[in-house]
Amino acid sequence: MHHGIVQRKKMKTKIKKVDDNAFDLYQVECKKTAVYPTIGKKFVYPVIGLVGEAGEVSEKIKKVFRDDGGKLTKEKSIEIAKELGDVLWYIAQISTELKIKLSDVAKVNIEKLSSRQERNQLHGSGDNR
Repeated sequence: MHHGIVQRKKMKTKIKKVDDNAFDLYQVECKKTAVYPTIGKKFVYPVIGLVGEAGEVSEKIKKVFRDDGGKLTKEKSIEIAKELGDVLWYIAQISTELKIKLSDVAKVNIEKLSSRQERNQLHGSGDNR
């Protein structure tokens, strides 16, 4: 319950415009390094990669609690940031394969979250809150 309260307080600040150029440039640069096989549809491989990388983020955080008593060191934070970068790369690739601009993904997500915030629906579950 405490986490939800903290989350709502952090979201009180009005969300600013998404920088289309930064997201779209990142997506273009990622595409230059995209070398992977087509498995059925071209988006399947990056979806599988996304799941794997998200699991690696989870593993790194699990080990912070298991090995370091929950204390996040600078070194662990850097390791997690690298894994999050891999997650972002796969999201960019999935978006590219589906012909969706990464800036549009970010904008739609911010609009969804802003709407939920305005309606006091940040808590709970389900896509259509």
